[in-house]
Formats: sequence, C-alpha cells, structure tokens
Amino acid sequence: MTEEHVENAKSEAKPELPENVRVRFCPSPTGTPHVGMVRTALFNWAEARHTHGTFVFRIEDTDAQRDSEESYNQILDALKWLGLDWGEGVEVGGPDGPYRQSERTDIYKDVAAKLLEAGYAYESFSTPEEIEARNVAAGRPKAFGYDGYDRNLTEEQKDAFRAEGRKPAIRLRMPDEDIAFDDLIRGRIEFKAGSVPDYVIVRPNGDPLYTLTNPVDDAMMRINVVLRGEDLLSSTPRQIVLYRYLIELGVAKEMPLFGHMPYVMGKGKKKLSKRDPESNLFLHRDHGFIREGLLNYLALLGWSISADRDVFSMDEMIEKFDIRNVKANPAHFDIDKAIAINAEHVRMLEPQDFLNRSVPYLHRDGVVSADNWDALTDREKSVLTAAAPLVQSRVRLLGEVAGMVGSLLSAEEYLEPDADANKQLKASAPDVLDKAIEALDAVDEADWKTDNLHETLNKALIEEGGYKPRLAFGPVRVAMSGRRVSPPLFESMEIVGKPVSVARLRNLRAHL
Repeated sequence: MTEEHVENAKSEAKPELPENVRVRFCPSPTGTPHVGMVRTALFNWAEARHTHGTFVFRIEDTDAQRDSEESYNQILDALKWLGLDWGEGVEVGGPDGPYRQSERTDIYKDVAAKLLEAGYAYESFSTPEEIEARNVAAGRPKAFGYDGYDRNLTEEQKDAFRAEGRKPAIRLRMPDEDIAFDDLIRGRIEFKAGSVPDYVIVRPNGDPLYTLTNPVDDAMMRINVVLRGEDLLSSTPRQIVLYRYLIELGVAKEMPLFGHMPYVMGKGKKKLSKRDPESNLFLHRDHGFIREGLLNYLALLGWSISADRDVFSMDEMIEKFDIRNVKANPAHFDIDKAIAINAEHVRMLEPQDFLNRSVPYLHRDGVVSADNWDALTDREKSVLTAAAPLVQSRVRLLGEVAGMVGSLLSAEEYLEPDADANKQLKASAPDVLDKAIEALDAVDEADWKTDNLHETLNKALIEEGGYKPRLAFGPVRVAMSGRRVSPPLFESMEIVGKPVSVARLRNLRAHL
C-alpha cells in the first residue's frame, strides 16, 4: 500500500461504538502462539468486557497445507492459560456455529454463488503468467496486479476457456470510486479509486479464500467491531465493498466498524517476527512469566491505563479500556520492561498462590518430587513455606525460584560454587570459614535461630575478626547456597538446620 493509494487519518473522526459490541478473535492455526496474536486477543477481550459485549473465538483453518491440529490446541492452551475466556466459539458453542471455517465450506459456496448471480463477482480465467504478460505489453510493471481482463467476458469466451480445460477463479468486482472509512484507532482513512484491483475470493479448484471467508463469518456471526493488526489495513477496502454486497444480498445486516492495531516491533525497529524468540508466548511461560504480568505488559503495546502508571490488574484494564485510546504508532516489545512488570505481579501474589504456581517449575528443574503442591512431601512443604517470604520478593520470573530454593531443599553437605560465586571467595575466605565454623559449633540446635545466628557470626567475623560484612558473610553465603545471589543468609541457615549448615561450611573450607 503506497501513499498515492491511501490518505491516512484525514481527520480525527472516531465513531461511537454500537450498543451491543460483538468482537472476534480468529487466528489461523499455523504455528506457536506469538505475542502479536495474544495482544490482538487481549484487546478484543478487553473491549468486550469493558462494554459488556460478546467475545467470539473462531478458527480460520481453510489452509490445509499450513494449518495443524497441534497449533489449534496450542492456541486454546494459550487463551485458557491467560484467562481470556470467550462467550461464543470453539469449545463453548453458540448460535452462529460451527466456529471452525473447515466446517463451513457449504456456507461459502452458497454465498459465492449468490455473489456471482447478482453480478457482484465474476469468473476469471486469466493465469498469473497471462496477467504479467498483459501488464508488460501495456507498459505497466510486470507485478502491477490484475487488470480486469475477465470482467466482461462473453459466454462464448468462457465456454472456449472451459474447452481448453481451464477452471475459473471467482473475483469480486471493485467499484471505480474512492473508499473511505473512520478507523477506531487511526481516524479517517481513504483508498483512492483504482488502487485495489478486483480480487480472488474462490480459487479455481473451488477453495474459498480468506478474502471471502473472513467477512462472511463476521457477517453471519453479527460481528460489529473488527479489531485486528495494522498488517490487514490494506485489505479493508476489499472487505468494505464485499460487505456492501452482502448487505444487498441479505447476508449481512450492517457494516462493522474497523480498528487497526499498531505493529509490535522487535529489536532494530523491525516488526517482531513469529520466528523471533521474544515472540514465542510459550517460551515466556517456560521462563516463568505469570499471566497477570504478561497480560499487563502486552496491554502496554499500544495502550496505557494512565500517563504515569504501568502496573495494573486485568480488572482495572477492563474498567478503563477503550479501543479508541489505542495509539496508532508502532509498539516496541522490551523484554527487560516485561520482566520488570512481571516481577511486580509476582510480588503481589498471595504466598501460597506463589508457591502453588512455582511448584511445576521446581519439579521441572529437579528440585522437588512432584509437580503440584498437594503431592509434595511434608519436608518440601515446610521448607518452601518458610522460604516463600524470603524468595518471592527477590525473583522476577517463576523460573528463577529453583535457583533460590534449591539449596534450602537439598540435603547435600557440599554445594559446588558456580562461577559467579567463586569470584566472591577472596584470599581471606579460609580464615573466615574457620572462624565461622568455630563460632557455629558452639551454638545449640535449640538456639539455631535467625537472630542468634546473625549475632553469633557478626561477633565472630566482624567485631572480633575485623572483617567487613562483604568479606565476612560472602564465603558463608557461598558455602550455604553455591551461588552469589541467594535468599537471606541467616534465615537460610535456620531453614537448612545446624548439621547440614556446618557441614557445608566445613566442606567448602576443605575445597579451598
């Protein structure tokens, strides 16, 4: 789409929404769900909830070469995990089903036949090679597009093509006039006459194309607000014209409103590709994003709840969301900001909810014996309950929890330091550990409490040993966790208990 073909946002006109908003999310099952897809679902869902309207979820699966049942199930998994529930559609049913295009073939054939009969569409026998050759002969660029050659073929000409064995595509007849509409996000948009050629709605083999199936489904499902990505903006004049015809034929009741959401950009100011790791929804889930954090961040890709606030709940989003307040400028996916927002939501979880959600990650990483809280051992539950307040405020992603609590759950008497932790072990480490072991040996197990441990080591290492806190407690921390970053030291020692704690200090000392 070039500048001479469209004049964008000629005014700031943004139409009023209908009384009973009906929006839809209609992905093709052609790969792993990505953040752009989910942002589209989120904005449709939020608009439906805000207006007390209906969110319809259907599947556009007419491309047998690319569609897969695996991808379909992944999309269902994604929406269910995120809590983006729908009122009508696949799995839940509704009055306008079926909600998978592969089950609606007869509907499209019937509508195509009606368009042909009314003269709104026509049979087109031209091959791509013939279209290119005619463009070159006329002095136009080879890839200029379809030239309208078949618009007025006689029955004799059609019969002659059929006699050659050709099967026609069906093209929609575009009017020779400017086409304009008021976009809910971008304002007034105009497409110049002649900028959109007659386009194919049914392939020569009889398969209906997206250009037919999508608007027909919207019409029959009474969708009155179409919210979709900016990449589909160039197809809007086609849909508007087809809708006019569908209204004339009684298939559609009204023209929907359109809103085109901004691109989601990745690194280097390029559109975020499905193949970019940062685009993969399930990769973010694997890393430990929680639904509240990820949805909050995705909501910021084009919208904000207020100028000075980034963290909010989905209930707050529903209360404030209006698609007309979405910005038209491209939105940039910033993984660091996404993680920071997720950390805020992790901190807001109730402690037991935090633990329940963490357990599958802990099990995946080999730290606990089961993948759900109820199946854990009593010891695991006890340790994790004690650790929760120490860890919850220090992790950003649930995938980080295992690294923080692994040393608390482990009965190992020696934890080999990782590379970062080794750097913390200065020349004074052996002496520090000797003094710590001597002081801790004298502590009764009954007195093995956080405050007493802090006081004991503070006296032995800082007051009497003369070490600064970092040099005093660093080696003890490494011995207890094997890591540079860990839960608070003295609380960790209380959880682990005296025998294992002292053994870890002795064994690290032996390895120095």
